[in-house]
Amino acid sequence: MSAALWPVTRRIAQTLDTTNGTDPHEIAMRLLKVTEEAGEAAAAYIGMTGQNPRKGTTHTRRDVANELCDVIIAAAVALHAMTPAPPAVLEAKLHAAARRLHPRPLP
Repeated sequence: MSAALWPVTRRIAQTLDTTNGTDPHEIAMRLLKVTEEAGEAAAAYIGMTGQNPRKGTTHTRRDVANELCDVIIAAAVALHAMTPAPPAVLEAKLHAAARRLHPRPLP
């Protein structure tokens, strides 16, 4: 994971805190931003595959990758509002997800 992710997203979150506050509405907006970015990633994928015949192929794999990066950034910023230790929370979740990939031993 990028060493810059957490310091940069902390600065973004702090700027949002200062500019927009931290009331429940603002926190909801940060969560909705994740959804917005995910929608843009989906739209880019649709454009990459040419699934909309009216538009044709409009995006590249690089476009999709960039949109996915926006999803990750928005989620990291939102995570700062949910916990005082976002890196630890993500790391624990990441390891839990990896453990689910391995079959459990039979009793």
